[in-house]
Amino acid sequence: MTQKERMEKGLVYFADDPDIMTIQLQYLENLYDFNNTRPSEMAKRQELLKKMFGKIGDNAYIEPPLHANWAGKNCFVGKNFYANFNLTLVDDEKIFIGDYCMFAPNVVIATAGHPINPTLRKNGGQYNASVRIGNNVWLGAGVVVMPGVTIGDNVVIGAGSVVTKDIPSNVVAFGNPCKIYREIGEKDDIYYFKDKKIDWENLPIKKD
Repeated sequence: MTQKERMEKGLVYFADDPDIMTIQLQYLENLYDFNNTRPSEMAKRQELLKKMFGKIGDNAYIEPPLHANWAGKNCFVGKNFYANFNLTLVDDEKIFIGDYCMFAPNVVIATAGHPINPTLRKNGGQYNASVRIGNNVWLGAGVVVMPGVTIGDNVVIGAGSVVTKDIPSNVVAFGNPCKIYREIGEKDDIYYFKDKKIDWENLPIKKD
């Protein structure tokens, strides 16, 4: 079995395999082009994202620089996605991101890990586990999502959190390791920040 086949089966493999690196390099050329676009070249950015990603929905925007092991090849992103500066996608395995998600600066989504076993690790052994993020999720600045994690719909993850375990839908969670703080509820229909009220009557949208 080749190292590429081992990688695709989720087994421990060695990512410095020449065949893997040759294929990977081809994808990274597009990532380089994306990160070197000018701010006025919005159409070119969109064109490159569609070439780079496994899937990327309508009205998706990623602010360069973007960092990704496979240039987004293994990432499947929904519509109305926004990511701020320095999004890092360790996309050696599949990453699924739903619709209407927002990522603040310096978010890391990691699918790759290295065995604790010293012999495997010093020789570059690696394994991968996919990450799934639901619809309408907001990840605060500096959030790290670890391999194998699933995050539900409508979740808010506080800045600086390290998400090591699954997070259910409709909660606010934060910390290192990330833990559920509270459910999203009626209070959030009234206040948008501390004691500041949402003036729904003056907004161009209505509450769902």
